[in-house]
Amino acid sequence: MSIEKPQLKRNKLHKQFLYLLVDLATLIVPLLFSFHPRLRFTSKWKYYLPSIFITAVIFIVWDEVFTGMGVWGFNKQYLTGVYVGKLPLEELLFFICIPYACLFTYEAFKALLPKANFPNGMAISVMMLVLSVTILIFNFTRWYTATTFLALSIVLTVDIFVLKSQGRGIFYLTYAILLIPFFIVNGILTGSFIAEPVVWYDDAENLGIRIGTIPVEDIFYGMTLILMNVMIAEVLSGKLSKSQTK
Repeated sequence: MSIEKPQLKRNKLHKQFLYLLVDLATLIVPLLFSFHPRLRFTSKWKYYLPSIFITAVIFIVWDEVFTGMGVWGFNKQYLTGVYVGKLPLEELLFFICIPYACLFTYEAFKALLPKANFPNGMAISVMMLVLSVTILIFNFTRWYTATTFLALSIVLTVDIFVLKSQGRGIFYLTYAILLIPFFIVNGILTGSFIAEPVVWYDDAENLGIRIGTIPVEDIFYGMTLILMNVMIAEVLSGKLSKSQTK
């Protein structure tokens, strides 16, 4: 019978909390600054918290199916061991913590730069839609690639032709800036700074193009996640505002 040394046990215990710590570290600063009197992000919780929940449900179902298919999976040594279905608790928290931090940043830019000249959001949306459809057509047999660009295509189509959003310049600028912490967080999760990845991917189901250790699809997956949150919050904001004026 082999006996683990105390130091090895401590290292193993520390590893088990890595993904959880990434989630909480992403959330803590935006949550604390949500109460700042100039930003007053808490006043928008009635729009954004439901949008986070609705979007999370959609992405969690997607995640559950793909985990079962082996499109991606999770390294147990970096997890606390609490699961809901096939998904670790940390993965469920990801769809709350990451969107919250991103949405806070989005609203912070809107509040701090109200008169700034932002790029033409509609033109960027149309270009992104054309790019997404093109990549989808040529990669419809790759599950991660196809579903990511299909989802982004659907979200952009709704945003352009149904919601007819004109002010997406601030969204794209915010997302471009958010790519900096995105590469840090996703870099950790995909193994850039640790011995093994927390989240692994079957490269047969994606383009096989990585930025460091990050599949390029993750960038567009993240864009879909955050844009969907913004769109739902805007719809809820409009509905709540109308109901309050009646």
